[in-house]
Amino acid sequence: MKFYFFILLLISSFCFSQAEVSLMYEELPEDSMPDGLRFHSSLKPFVGLPLKNDSILTLSYGDKSKFIPKGNLSPIFDLTYQANHKTATRTGFGVSFQSRELGKWFYRFSAIQGIGNSSQNARPKALLFDSIKNNGYVYTDIRGRVSYSPNHIFNFQAGIDNNFIGEGNRSMLLGDYGIPYPFAKIRTNFWRLEYNVLYQSFRETAEGQNWKSKFSTSHLISYNVFKWLNVGVFENIIFSPQDTNLNRGFDAEYLNPIIFYRPQEYSLGSSDNSLLGLQLAAKYKGHTLYGQFVLDDFILAEYRAGTNWWGNKYGGQAGVKGRFKYDDKRYFYRLETNFARPYTYSHTSSDQNYANQGEVISHPLGANFIEFLGEVKVQKNKWVVKGFLSYYMKGENKIDEDGLVINYGGDIYHPYNDRPFEYGVITGQGVKVNYTHLMLGAEYLVSESNNLKFFIENHFRSNTLQTNTNYQFFIGLRSCLWNDYRNY
Repeated sequence: MKFYFFILLLISSFCFSQAEVSLMYEELPEDSMPDGLRFHSSLKPFVGLPLKNDSILTLSYGDKSKFIPKGNLSPIFDLTYQANHKTATRTGFGVSFQSRELGKWFYRFSAIQGIGNSSQNARPKALLFDSIKNNGYVYTDIRGRVSYSPNHIFNFQAGIDNNFIGEGNRSMLLGDYGIPYPFAKIRTNFWRLEYNVLYQSFRETAEGQNWKSKFSTSHLISYNVFKWLNVGVFENIIFSPQDTNLNRGFDAEYLNPIIFYRPQEYSLGSSDNSLLGLQLAAKYKGHTLYGQFVLDDFILAEYRAGTNWWGNKYGGQAGVKGRFKYDDKRYFYRLETNFARPYTYSHTSSDQNYANQGEVISHPLGANFIEFLGEVKVQKNKWVVKGFLSYYMKGENKIDEDGLVINYGGDIYHPYNDRPFEYGVITGQGVKVNYTHLMLGAEYLVSESNNLKFFIENHFRSNTLQTNTNYQFFIGLRSCLWNDYRNY
């Protein structure tokens, strides 16, 4: 599956009318969500939902009398200055085009071309990225999405972008911290159910060639038990078009939107990487209590024996968030904890791990960690002041006397069959490191038409392997059409 096919698909769809899809950016105090039984807030981006400060157009939700422009072409910016022990910059310019009508089709396309020499914490998660001299790089960030809704039940999407599942800042099932990828999606919404089928095309570097492809298919059933309670069941399969001894190509069986992957995997005689997940969300007024659980591999007998067998690989999330208004200010808060046991999301090679282009597609820390985080945002008019604090403990790999890596399960790109022992595997094993990250910042909405924001951020990072706290100062101007996380 070629990247160019999806780009041509986006361009060829420009002649149709549309049905809108919202952007995915960080939650703000002013964000509001419908509370009906047909709305499922854990599947992002939303379809047909208005968000204030939406980048190109003001969307309507159920108000058919409002005039909606057919489209808008806007310049977009990505200008960042970073200072710590040495200064660095990131400069990018591009264009974004979005259009919709009161019809069935919607499309959005954006592209930024830029250059920079900033540190790893500020490098963009761009589709195309080339290193140049003196720690510099050139990047091209291309994203787009075509959506077709033939009726109020079905929605079909395709493009190059990220997707997200969950209510948290992180997701243990599918996050948007990584590099965008080609995808196709089917969403079916009826009664209290939404059924989501997602096909993804990933790639990894390989010896002797530029890229090696791998594919992913996932299902999510989201059920609104009540207006205030949601339950979701998730399953995913990662597979490579080529095994060690067989060039399989793309397994057409995984295109079936209603199969269970584990039995299908066994029927194919493959060793593909499958995941199961569960999520819950309970809402009360402006507050939400939420959680996720992901299961990579599990044997109940080993768990009951209390041997901490390496193959029991799982992770979880628990959190609470909320919005409220006091005087003329709006507030948003979140408290969240996440964990993943060693070797979760990993496999025998990068052909089947839960990642894309060197980036985990769930939680950015990978595995073998426990994390606690909190965030607060205060909004008044066009200003947002925010703070973020995280602490996490992670078990890192060791280097032995011969210079070989001892894999303790934190790096999902390291094969899990290269492990030091079978039993006694615990979270934090290996070189246990404690990390702390504090961010204090502010942003001002310069232009609502293209979501252009001026921002200032102060980052303080420390860990138990360093004697000094690392301080980074960021100032810039950017069009926030997608999340640009620097909080891990």
